[in-house]
Amino acid sequence: MSLNRRLITDADFEEALNKGTRIRVFQDNQIVDASSVIVRFDERTVVTQSSVSDLMYHKRAECEFFDLRKR
Repeated sequence: MSLNRRLITDADFEEALNKGTRIRVFQDNQIVDASSVIVRFDERTVVTQSSVSDLMYHKRAECEFFDLRKR
């Protein structure tokens, strides 16, 4: 079972980026990205990658981000 931690601040996103932890992304109470890593982020956008050719761009204001950690 994994532990979900919400990513809110730039420090949260930076930690997830540096550690390469998997994240989940929700938009309008639906999961839109199930298991990917953060490639880069800024104050408006978070870019995630789940495979070599699969990049997704998420607006920070419209989405919720959760860090998946093993217990």
